[in-house]
Amino acid sequence: MQLQLTEGLHRQLRRAPDAVATVFGDRRQTWRQLADRVARLAAVLRSVGMTENDRVAMLALNADRYLEYMLGVWWGGGALNPANTRWSAAEVAFSLDDCDTRILLVDDHFASWCGELRSRSRSLRTIIYMGEGDIAPEGTLHAGRLMMDAPPQPDLGRGGENLAGVFYTGGTTGFPKGVMLSHNALLGNAICNLLEVNYADDEVILAVSPIFHQAGMCILIRALVRGCRTVYVETFDPPMVLNAIARERATFTLLVPTMLQRLIDHAEFETYDSSSLRKIVYGGSPINERLLGQLLKALPNVDFYQGYGMTETGGPCTILPAACHRSSNAVEHARLRSAGRPAWGLDMRVTDNDGAEVPVGTVGEIVARGIGVMQGYWNREKETRDAFRGGWLRSGDMGYFDGEGYLFIVDRLKDMIVSGGENVYSAEVENALSRHPAIAGCAVIGIPSERWGEQVHAIVVLRQGMQATAAELRDHCREYIAGYKCPVSFEFREALPLSGAGKLLKHELRAPYWESRNRKVG
Repeated sequence: MQLQLTEGLHRQLRRAPDAVATVFGDRRQTWRQLADRVARLAAVLRSVGMTENDRVAMLALNADRYLEYMLGVWWGGGALNPANTRWSAAEVAFSLDDCDTRILLVDDHFASWCGELRSRSRSLRTIIYMGEGDIAPEGTLHAGRLMMDAPPQPDLGRGGENLAGVFYTGGTTGFPKGVMLSHNALLGNAICNLLEVNYADDEVILAVSPIFHQAGMCILIRALVRGCRTVYVETFDPPMVLNAIARERATFTLLVPTMLQRLIDHAEFETYDSSSLRKIVYGGSPINERLLGQLLKALPNVDFYQGYGMTETGGPCTILPAACHRSSNAVEHARLRSAGRPAWGLDMRVTDNDGAEVPVGTVGEIVARGIGVMQGYWNREKETRDAFRGGWLRSGDMGYFDGEGYLFIVDRLKDMIVSGGENVYSAEVENALSRHPAIAGCAVIGIPSERWGEQVHAIVVLRQGMQATAAELRDHCREYIAGYKCPVSFEFREALPLSGAGKLLKHELRAPYWESRNRKVG
């Protein structure tokens, strides 16, 4: 079966063309208006050189224009390369060059980056301004003006196993890897997840989580499938989110637990009308019982779900149902520590070192296959081969299934830290730290954090006779990596624990912080 990501827009043009499709601030756009802008943007992209399968990037905060970018690129036959808004200019330039992205769209928040990105990127040829201003920054094209004159481009109808996007995720080598996902993968995962957490016909979706993230984009694709109105909030800010919920009567949103905590702790939370909310999906880490208790009391009519997945699976691969969150049954309540059950369309197993499935209750590596699984990493054949074993995608997470098919994650095979819903790879932070002249050796691990789930912690050995403070090292890291990746805390030691073969024993560094926890991840 060949799925096509633009089909949701065509369907709404047949069913309800004048219904509201998007809301951003005071701007409301119908499906008919959205389709016209998408077709014209596709024509603009083709006019500046986009051909079938070409990657087109966007560096922007959440807005209705982001959906236009997604659909416009697919409509014109291209593939997405959504730029991480939390990265440095150097990291963004790397993601452009790695998959030969020649066209970049920017909003007002990142228009000032254009000059630096041009100087850093070898592949970038054209920058298109998608902001709200009447005048485009120097050296860029004005999307709005070009679209006014562009004849609507017919949908080229790309779909199936054609490339839909290259989505960059961190790697243990310290460099991001481009995950290649097809139309079938993205749309298939969305349809299967709607079988787990359905959108009603009158659902109003609040897009708060960053759309460049797979999780945030999945929300929009599901809204397209079901023809739901979507309300966009540029970036997470409790008053902005609460005001949008009250004003637009939002019924569904996706947030990470740290966002939920900030929302519920906001001093004026109770003054906003949040009674329209029906469902909240959270991910990035499990929810602690104290926070859940606060949420259940403050939002008594909301069903909560947890999603666990990877960029490489095109969205969530397990769902923890709402029943586990409000149940007084001890067995179901204990499953709050799980990641839920495998979603429709995905087969999951727990395997030993040789790839053989292990019995229920036995810890091993979590693997998956089925709808949503990536085609591979862009131009990285070895990493792609290493990611698969016998047709199964290796997650790098360690866990076990209980007798009812609930998946419990207990540790990570890879050195990844999940802090506030963001993936941080220790090797990348270690590479940045090691550039400081005072550092003789370092190791970066994730340690428990009530606020972030996990926080980045650095263990540092200084060169003899040299000194450095935690603040100095943190500032040093910011020169090379995004701020959220920089260590929050530091520990200075005389030496790091090594095995007889000279291998760093990170489990010894982690053990004191996690020994009283059920899970060795946040």
